[in-house]
Amino acid sequence: ALFGYDPVRYEIGRGVLEALGIDYELQPNDVAARGNFASMDENRNLTDRRAGRISTETNRGLVARLRAIQIPDVEIFVETVKEHRFVLVLRGEALGDDLTDTDPGRLGVPALPVRARSAESEVSARLVNEFVARANELLRDQYPANTILLRGFAKQPTLPSLKDTFGLRAAAIAVYPMYRGVSKLVGMNPLNLNGESIADEFTTLERNWNEYDFFYLHVKKTDSSGEDGDFERKVHAIEEVDAQIPRMLALSPDVIAIAGDHSTPAVMRGHSWHPVPVLLYSRYARGSGGGEYGETACTHGTLGRFFAKDLMPLLVANALRFGKYGA
Repeated sequence: ALFGYDPVRYEIGRGVLEALGIDYELQPNDVAARGNFASMDENRNLTDRRAGRISTETNRGLVARLRAIQIPDVEIFVETVKEHRFVLVLRGEALGDDLTDTDPGRLGVPALPVRARSAESEVSARLVNEFVARANELLRDQYPANTILLRGFAKQPTLPSLKDTFGLRAAAIAVYPMYRGVSKLVGMNPLNLNGESIADEFTTLERNWNEYDFFYLHVKKTDSSGEDGDFERKVHAIEEVDAQIPRMLALSPDVIAIAGDHSTPAVMRGHSWHPVPVLLYSRYARGSGGGEYGETACTHGTLGRFFAKDLMPLLVANALRFGKYGA
């Protein structure tokens, strides 16, 4: 939505984004799912949906175990993404992607079986449930990563590119693979980083400034801190970004937007429905002059409250890249 695409019209499964984010080449009929290594107790009730955010190196060892799973009539691919995340890809005939998730979204209950929401996806549901059962056997002695959760089953959709829609040569700067995936899906070029810090991301921005018209720079630490309920760490991540803003301003951009794709309050330890604060900076913006950026300050801002999909046209307009309507 932040890139101008109506999420109701262009519904995208998270599995596709994970696969594209690690440069996995999906075939047209592949079904991809986003996977979490997770923890469960002796009663099979979930105790940690992220297995304590295991290291990426530990993830690779667990993925090697899962690659031993073979099921007739389907090819199975398992790839490490980052920390507790992996991607599962099914390749075969008559595979549908209209499937429910195994992740119940809360602790203290077992993972859910996959259900087909249409007859075309019955085969896929059977195959995924068999994969999960075998995975649990292979992982039973690997606590805290002794089970898996799957969600976001999908095939790769076709979207118009930002070049076609807005005439922009766009690049993405993101450490976490899924955000590189969503940027590729809309025609951005994900740039390679030398390092994973927020400062490294701004260095990448500086080095590529003259090659593109539009940059998407993503910061993951605020979201992961909120999910962990760590308010102070979230504040520190925001302060890290604040310290880098002068480097961006020194490049003399036409317009800057600071926003998020959703709220993740530390007190809730998860995503929420709360409105996301948006800051739009350009020489043509009529600001409120409050001098602050945050949830409370933005409730009094001149932009008002609007849908995320309407942000991109505001940016393009403030960059003077639209022609006159009807002229």
